[in-house]
Amino acid sequence: MYNCRFIFLIILLAFVKLSSADDLLPIEVYGDLPKVSMMVISPSGNKIAYRQTQQGKDYIMVYSLADEKLLGSIDVSKIKPSNLYFIDEQRLILVVKRSSRLWGYIGRHEVSSAYSYNIAKNKTIQLLTVGIGIHGGQTELGHIVGLSSDGKSVYMPAWINKTSFSLMRTALDKVKVKRFKRGSQEVVDYFVNDKDQILARELYDNEKDLHRVEAQINGRWQEVFREKTAYPTKSFVGLTPGFDYLIMLDKNADTDHVDYYTMRLTDGKISDPIFSQPNKSVESVLTNINRVVYGVRYSGFRPSYEIFDEKINQLVESLIQSMPNNSLTLVDHTPDWEKIIFLITGDNAKGDYLIHSDGKFSLLSSQRPRIAGTKVHPIYETQFEARDGLKIPLLLTLPSAKLKYLPAIVMPHGGPESYDEITFNWMAQFFASRGFLVVQPQFRGSDGFGGDFILKGKGEWGRKMQHDLTDAVETLIKYDYVDADRICIIGSSYGGYAALAGATFTPKLYQCAVSINGVANVKQMLEDEENDYGEDHWVLSYWQESISNGTIGKDYLEKISPIFHVNNVQIPILLIHGEHDVVVPFSQSENMYEKLKVAGKQVQIIELQEGDHHLSNGINRLEALKAIDTFIMNNIGTDKEKR
Repeated sequence: MYNCRFIFLIILLAFVKLSSADDLLPIEVYGDLPKVSMMVISPSGNKIAYRQTQQGKDYIMVYSLADEKLLGSIDVSKIKPSNLYFIDEQRLILVVKRSSRLWGYIGRHEVSSAYSYNIAKNKTIQLLTVGIGIHGGQTELGHIVGLSSDGKSVYMPAWINKTSFSLMRTALDKVKVKRFKRGSQEVVDYFVNDKDQILARELYDNEKDLHRVEAQINGRWQEVFREKTAYPTKSFVGLTPGFDYLIMLDKNADTDHVDYYTMRLTDGKISDPIFSQPNKSVESVLTNINRVVYGVRYSGFRPSYEIFDEKINQLVESLIQSMPNNSLTLVDHTPDWEKIIFLITGDNAKGDYLIHSDGKFSLLSSQRPRIAGTKVHPIYETQFEARDGLKIPLLLTLPSAKLKYLPAIVMPHGGPESYDEITFNWMAQFFASRGFLVVQPQFRGSDGFGGDFILKGKGEWGRKMQHDLTDAVETLIKYDYVDADRICIIGSSYGGYAALAGATFTPKLYQCAVSINGVANVKQMLEDEENDYGEDHWVLSYWQESISNGTIGKDYLEKISPIFHVNNVQIPILLIHGEHDVVVPFSQSENMYEKLKVAGKQVQIIELQEGDHHLSNGINRLEALKAIDTFIMNNIGTDKEKR
């Protein structure tokens, strides 16, 4: 039986505003990267910094709110900024990622680095550089765990050789690196206080499947936590304000959701759940640079928060509740919370940065100034029942051209342990603007809906996880929302796998399929993971459990891999893949293309030059969107009438 929220969709559709082809916005306004992103505010609240993208160039800009003028900018076009935050009024930390080759290692790797940007001097310094006091073969050099008490250095973990993951003290204004604490091969993280003291370190032994935490007690490392596990299931993410406890996120057996716990550093005693919701998981924590936790963010289609200061918590909650039809994301704030930056999406909002100060909101900037709020298509939240009775959450982005028998785009998310949100999804909004109903089922195995929902996806690649997509489509067809003859499945990463699985395992359900950086050969994927990490590594254990759940036969991986079933394909397929994708190698799409061509199937492939896994390059993103637009219009274009 389908719930009333789903049936109510027909009432909602009746109020969708109609538009004509003359109202269509150019494809570039959707395919271009956001003009403004990554906005943050200085401790005083007098300055903001942000990434500005235009005409193929990327800059980090610093602007004075007090004087209303630009204070500085740096060109970051050749790197991929992924994070930005103020250290103080004069310095920013910029975390970047780039696809690089490493000396002595095969293939390309995604390498993260951190830079200090001095605003007054308009100068950047890379904080850790391979070969300067650290080992050459490492990729994670952007992780900062604390700020020194004098504010002149930061603490960063790094490999000093192949057997020692140590803690380094790195100067912010000059190239100077000093080893602060020698580590071992098992160490994965460090925790420090604001007095230059190391408090704890987290370890994982891949050979023994042993997750541990050691604390500094009386000048010696003493074990305070131990768990035998094939891969870490508990996350140690920060410290309490008094630096007496570690913050631990773990699943609560009673609620089936991830809750917030503390673990005392003196003896490892773990508290009862402190922050817990019956229908939401603690998704992440809010921290300062020393990883002191002051709040949590909960999972959900729309973000929600709990701030430990009750006065601030009431303020944030009231602001979010004042905009019930929007997603209000907490972006940054001053230490006293007098100024708070939010990103608003949802109804009539295409990604606008707002600042709350003196009891009111003011607009700072828009991510997409060329899109009017009235052009944002509504997103409807509902659910349906899968064939085995499991309720599957569903997001629908509604077009504004027709009310029934709509052409549809099914967009399974990546991960697969992830989920979609009610936000401005540039691809979904583009398809809706062209008259397509966009369908985003949160299939079993998706994150954000409880631990049991994730567990139901274990070992279900190409099986029940794929059935959930099929059931979503068939439900929409049953109620005449979707034209059964005009459906395309489009996905990226795991979503790309799901698109290829749709084309091979349910060949009569879709009329076309697009895989973006998708997995075609699951067997090869696991072999690549083993080559990269080794047969004992927890990453391999995680993927083996996720994909097979430990119950596979010799041919199981072939049974769920689309590349071994190309003879089933009856529809056109478009493969898009980044040349420098280090998450899913280009060979996955290349080999699938060759198999399809040999089998005489209709297939195209586009290799995005220097493209990565996330379409983070604006030129690549627009090229991909234009190719997809042409492909779907040729196969299920909205001008085709229902016969």
